[in-house]
Amino acid sequence: MSNKIKCSIALTVILVFGYIVYSSTQLDQFSCEVCVDFRGRNDCRTAIGNTEEEAIRTALDTACAQISSGMTDSIACTQTAPKSINCKK
Repeated sequence: MSNKIKCSIALTVILVFGYIVYSSTQLDQFSCEVCVDFRGRNDCRTAIGNTEEEAIRTALDTACAQISSGMTDSIACTQTAPKSINCKK
């Protein structure tokens, strides 16, 4: 392989690695803890998202997955208003 090709490959690897590190540590991300009460069961979960709404939805979905059984129950749980939401930027 020529030096030009080796340099191009190395530069590409460095750029991809840099993008992965940058995107995983973005400062504009939200971290939200959502607590849910559903049919006598409760759970709190934390999630990170690029928007506050995304973080809340992910935390709610994860909490509901822990306390519901089956798809119908899970859908009903995610339609329930959370007991508490605590978000940080």
